[in-house]
Amino acid sequence: MQFSSLLFSCALTMVYVTAQIAPAVSPIGVAASSFNIDEVSLISSRFMDNQNRTLSYLKSVDLDRLLYVFRSTHKLSTNGATPNGGWDAPEFPFRSHVQGHFLTAWAQCYAQLKDTSCRDRATTFVAELLKCQNNNAAAGFSAGYVSGFPESEFTKLGGGTLSNGNVPYYAIHKTLAGLLDVLSSDQMQKILQTEFGGMNEVMADIYHQTGNKQWLTVAQRFDHTAVFNPLASNQDVLDGLHANTQVPKWIGAAREYKATGTARYADIARNAWAMTVGAHTYCRRLKHIQYAEADPRARCHGSVQYYVFRLLRTGPDQPCAGPAEFIDGSWPYHYFTSLSPGGKRGVGPAWGGGTWSTDYDTHWCCQGTGLETNTKMQDSIYFHDDSTLFVNLFLPSVLNWQAKSTTIRQTTTFPAGDTTTLTVSGSDTWTMKIRIPFWTKNASISVNDVIQTIAASPGSYATLSRSWKSGDVTIKLPMSLHIVPSNDNKSIGALAYSPSILSGNYGTTTLSEPEA
Repeated sequence: MQFSSLLFSCALTMVYVTAQIAPAVSPIGVAASSFNIDEVSLISSRFMDNQNRTLSYLKSVDLDRLLYVFRSTHKLSTNGATPNGGWDAPEFPFRSHVQGHFLTAWAQCYAQLKDTSCRDRATTFVAELLKCQNNNAAAGFSAGYVSGFPESEFTKLGGGTLSNGNVPYYAIHKTLAGLLDVLSSDQMQKILQTEFGGMNEVMADIYHQTGNKQWLTVAQRFDHTAVFNPLASNQDVLDGLHANTQVPKWIGAAREYKATGTARYADIARNAWAMTVGAHTYCRRLKHIQYAEADPRARCHGSVQYYVFRLLRTGPDQPCAGPAEFIDGSWPYHYFTSLSPGGKRGVGPAWGGGTWSTDYDTHWCCQGTGLETNTKMQDSIYFHDDSTLFVNLFLPSVLNWQAKSTTIRQTTTFPAGDTTTLTVSGSDTWTMKIRIPFWTKNASISVNDVIQTIAASPGSYATLSRSWKSGDVTIKLPMSLHIVPSNDNKSIGALAYSPSILSGNYGTTTLSEPEA
């Protein structure tokens, strides 16, 4: 089995995130684009607190410990490092899955904060992976292979004999274009029964960056027909499926739509989202599809939120009020409750309690995805086209809209308060579209204290078209108590104060499991 260079993929990711190179192939069907991560910065808020605490961990984590399973697998010295535990322990089947999240988080921190420590850590890590890759002959691996587990895991997967719980494509989630030469379509469909992460997504991304169609061909080899065919025809067969396995495939479908313009891919992404929010969520916001063998009503999962956020960000209809509603209704529950100064929570029961991760002895999927999410919380606040700015989320931030020589500073206490102020600095003619949440009534928008007579219907975007001068836009979204019914049982509901789902104040008490 031949493998292309994993380091090509790693290096490409670093360049893309930090330098924001223009893609060689423009995406198809894009109504508006997000801003580069270095054009939007957080300001003092709970979001910034999360970012700073995550940054502290990223700058202190021991690189030799993160490299342990790579060096050991590739027959190099581990430099006396202590091995990690949990999902990165030397005996764990898909060890080395978390390191890619570290690379992305380091790159994001350098891109937006210009933190050279994060840049240096990322480049050092990639250089050490290259040393592992260069020792493949001694390790008995094919040229280009690099991972924290042996290459033979892929051979076993292809032969249907892998039985140790490994999900190698999920873990490597990198460039394995050599499979195109050796595996038939039938073999690929058998392999796709095992979790493979977002291989179609990353291959489509490489196609966009390089213009080389071989990467698009490889991306389409990871189209999982057993999942894609029902979704394309709007059939919901998601019940009982593992969410972390499925959502990355949908992200890949959205990327493939932008690469090909094929309506089937757009239908898959749209239908998956509609089914998810309509039938597989708590309170319209807390995302969940059955997690392995667990009671589907019992758990919420941080990694699922991460993947759904990415699906919504890259979907064919962004910016759109519904997906943005989901994002700002989910932040407090999955990312304000899950991050403590000592770690991040992974899978937690819906009724309270839960287990928290550690710096070196857990490395669950939620820990890795949490590193990424908490270093890019600003990535979906604003979208734009040539003449329009979309204000998608209400989150304290500063946007430097370079194309318009304009700066927008957003100050808000949302969701605790109902007022957001956008301070515009600069002069040009363009349109501002402001999302009006579904839960508000009698929303108002003022420019320099003058209320504007524009439509501000819940679940839509209010439109301000004008020649801008420096000044303030004030958005007032009145809040109220209301009931949010459960999707599967309308006699059960949650009490909400506009965007916020309310809970009892139980302090540090862990509640007992509810009756079935």
